[in-house]
Amino acid sequence: NYKYKYKDIEGVVKIEEVDGEELVKKFAEEMEEMLGRKMKSVKVITTCSVKAKHTFNGGLMFDYYNSLLINTVDEDGNPVPLGGEFPLEENEHFNKLPVNTQQSNIQVPTNVYNRDPDILNGAYMSEALNEVFIDNFQKDPTLTWQYFGSSTGFFRLYPGIQWIPDENGVVTFDCRNRNWYIQAATSPKDVVIVVDVSGSMKGLRLTIAKHTINTILDTLGENDFVNIIAYSDYVRYVEPCFKGMLVQADLDNREVTHTHTQKTHVHPLINSPNLSLGQGSLCNQAIMLITDGAMEDFQDVFEEFNWPERRVRVFTYLIGREMTFAENVKWIACNNKGYYTHVSTLADVQENVMEYLHVLSRPMVINHDHDIIWTEAYMDSVLFNTQAQSLLLMTSVAMPVFSKKEETLSHGILLGVVGTDVPLRELMRLAPRYKLGIHGYAYLITNNGYILSHPDLRPLYKEGKKLKPKPNYNSVDLSEVEWEDTEEKLRTAMVKGETGTLSLDVRTSVDKGRRVMFLKNDYFYTIINETPFSLGIVLTRGYGRYIFIGNVSVEEGLHDLLAPDLTIANEWTYCETDIDPAHRKLSQLQAVMLYLTGKEPHLECDGLLLQQTLFDAVVTAPMEAYWTALMLNTSGMDEGVETAFLGTRSVRKTGSFLTSTDKENMFTLDHFPVWYRRAAEYPAGQFLYYMPRQETRGRGHTFTEQTHTQTHTDTHKQGHTKHFLYGFLFSFLSESGKDENQGRELIFPLSVYHDMNLTGSSTHIISHLMTTLIRMASAHKKKGDILQPCDTEYPSFIYEPSVKETNSFIKCGRCQKMFVVQQIPDSNLLMLVVQADCDCSRHYPPITMEAVPYILKCDRMRSQKIRRRPESCHAYHPQENANDCGGASVISLSASLFLTCLSFSALVS
Repeated sequence: NYKYKYKDIEGVVKIEEVDGEELVKKFAEEMEEMLGRKMKSVKVITTCSVKAKHTFNGGLMFDYYNSLLINTVDEDGNPVPLGGEFPLEENEHFNKLPVNTQQSNIQVPTNVYNRDPDILNGAYMSEALNEVFIDNFQKDPTLTWQYFGSSTGFFRLYPGIQWIPDENGVVTFDCRNRNWYIQAATSPKDVVIVVDVSGSMKGLRLTIAKHTINTILDTLGENDFVNIIAYSDYVRYVEPCFKGMLVQADLDNREVTHTHTQKTHVHPLINSPNLSLGQGSLCNQAIMLITDGAMEDFQDVFEEFNWPERRVRVFTYLIGREMTFAENVKWIACNNKGYYTHVSTLADVQENVMEYLHVLSRPMVINHDHDIIWTEAYMDSVLFNTQAQSLLLMTSVAMPVFSKKEETLSHGILLGVVGTDVPLRELMRLAPRYKLGIHGYAYLITNNGYILSHPDLRPLYKEGKKLKPKPNYNSVDLSEVEWEDTEEKLRTAMVKGETGTLSLDVRTSVDKGRRVMFLKNDYFYTIINETPFSLGIVLTRGYGRYIFIGNVSVEEGLHDLLAPDLTIANEWTYCETDIDPAHRKLSQLQAVMLYLTGKEPHLECDGLLLQQTLFDAVVTAPMEAYWTALMLNTSGMDEGVETAFLGTRSVRKTGSFLTSTDKENMFTLDHFPVWYRRAAEYPAGQFLYYMPRQETRGRGHTFTEQTHTQTHTDTHKQGHTKHFLYGFLFSFLSESGKDENQGRELIFPLSVYHDMNLTGSSTHIISHLMTTLIRMASAHKKKGDILQPCDTEYPSFIYEPSVKETNSFIKCGRCQKMFVVQQIPDSNLLMLVVQADCDCSRHYPPITMEAVPYILKCDRMRSQKIRRRPESCHAYHPQENANDCGGASVISLSASLFLTCLSFSALVS
């Protein structure tokens, strides 16, 4: 018996209290050290890039490995130009993709000519980076992708890969559009986009204008602020909700603005913009003017509000083939430190919009400020189907690369941006779950309060069989998951970069939101130095504040660790297998065995976790003999028991077999299993019945993904049905009695901590609950619905354990049905008996889990939450040569509109 086994070794075990403040500081220091290694690697790449000496040669002939053409041959079997043999091999470290760790190669977008002199010269100059990439990877084997994105459009990537075009044979990826490139190339910016929607802006012109707006929006990130104003005879805001302010250009707000831009059409506009002081970036200010031509003298406006410093830059985009007003439009840009471009076709948009980034980078280039930036979270689509959703995201660290030639100093020439990716999964491994307790977890946020990693972040949704990212997946605010922090004390402190602690009473959901637990959580938080990130950890009162430690010999532990019925959490890091390439194909159990047997003494292993694992393996070893005896003596087996298992904080032992692949029921990097968490909160000595839900959409059930257990199925023929109810969302059968999913799972909790799962109710509540359960409903997402962030209200029913039995009637028009509810002793089960000869389904509205009407949606979008601005800002330099301001072109809008925009920009600066 396991109880006696624990009793035998009481003298060699101890319980220690967890110090949350020390723990969060330790985790943060380890993360800072890990991220510091990434920054060091990027600095080395930057130094090499800057030192590269090459004089531009317009006639240069140079072959490079084009990632789209490698290993491709022509009809005669000869390598195609810019192709050639490029060995590729699957690599565990790079998500099992075929890569070449000895060589980088180059990707060029379809709209850029492969042999353009700028591309060839850049490819030649950056060849020296190969050695740097390889050396960095050897010094830090945890590095992933390293890259150099050129301002001319090519992308050098290490390790080299085969680039796969889309279904149309097109490669749309342009490194200059990526967040890491844009944020490294420019300081934060406030952008007002002014678009002409007068009568002449019809058809193709309006289409080009919209595409230009959307392309500009795609160059903005969460540290930037934006608004769009449309004008003809009158002016208006394209998104009415954003009237009079600049809004943060996060993914969510950009999606909204994209949508409203597409709806923009030519018509008279009735209200005048009146921009007021917003939060803003307090750095670069720019007006983007998109027009097909205009005539008016507004020099006085610029003279009064923008000269002589010209701190508000004006970029002008002349739309269409007409060149009549070109000189006027160019004059505006050239006299306000901006840039003029002529956009005559849709194909022109991408390159022309990119020009403004080069202009904004000039002050930084002249200062030679190679600032390091960290991006917000973004999705690595390769990992969609392989990991917990909250750990799919990546962040990138990047630095700009400038020309150091003195003759080009005043022009501030940006050569490109170098960077590397950091999977957040690897970062979160440094805050191991076993140190945080059953309900504990760690999370990361940015300087803007957005989540980098959190167990409740669910960035994907399912459409058919495909997983897709939600529209706002990387702009989910901490307040949206830690919603019990109603005064946002936790969020405010973390965004400000403070170190501290906070306690909250929380209702946390488990089992994909279907069940609730009431917990007392202690939050500990601190900043990760040299980054815009803050780390928080959560420890739950009770088990979460203590750690159980026991000692056994390695020999004894090894013997029991190899038992065939024992498994460990393979997602947990018992030993670090990613440092030495020779170890990358090892499972965690294989690595542990090699380390403990002395065959791989240099493996980096977690001593405390191994100590816990060996201890648990030893004290649970007698279960194998007990289960074996039961299996041999079938008369001793309870009917209906398919699998028996015992789980501890680091191992699981199985009596027969357990093939479930449901991650909710396994120890993962993201969480302890649902059955483990629920049992831990249940009173010791009582049985917890837990029924994993299965997919039942379209079967007439009130709640989706339900299972249920039916007893005495023969009584259904007599018109009576008995159900077991569980948790707080109760199981039941459809009235037809069809589609019955039967199954039982028994969990015996080892805990002594009081259960708070079911509290606060009355007989009246139970009566109402029973009435509700008889109603039938089904809610489905309609095809073609547009996904938008929303709050959803879920019905939950709380059972009061002191109510042992109750009964009542449900009136259904002219008839009534009786029900009886009785508690099953020493369990979380209720037995419900209901008369089935009276149909109540037509008399009650269905229960649905609907989104709360989003009356306050605009208020949410307009909200200006506390944020921490990036420390560096390069918006102005007196040595800048503003004469390089584009080609030739014209415009007509009112001086009052420019006055409004300039006045606003002056305020926020």
